Amino acid sequence: MAQVAIVMGSESDISIMENASRILDEAGVDYDTVVLSAHRTPERLREYVKALEERGVQVVIAGAGWAAHLAGFIASHTSLPVIGVPISSSPLKGLDALFSTVQMPPGIPVATVAVDCAQNAAWLAIRILALQDSSLALFLKERLQG
Repeated sequence: MAQVAIVMGSESDISIMENASRILDEAGVDYDTVVLSAHRTPERLREYVKALEERGVQVVIAGAGWAAHLAGFIASHTSLPVIGVPISSSPLKGLDALFSTVQMPPGIPVATVAVDCAQNAAWLAIRILALQDSSLALFLKERLQG
């Protein structure tokens, strides 16, 4: 059962988002990966998000470029923690993605990492999961000491 959902708005985001997968694999965290767009497939995305908790997902990592509001869309449809990864796929080199990810209205929080830094989203997800998982807490402790 996946503990983390990795959602990206486009297949072109895979090269960035697979950095999160690599870190989660290293930690032994189960995850699933899906490409769904808040703009092109909003109903499919909404249905996917509504089912996350039932499937045991505890944290969502959402990566999108341009001014896509993927992470905010997801955060507005679930109480799960959402970590946004702005991606530098636009002529603005990710600044538009950063603003659309970080500037959410009160009550719809999205934790946001640096542009193209999906690995930090994975590390943050592991830290969240480690609050209730002693093996992940030990993994983090060993990683930080080593």
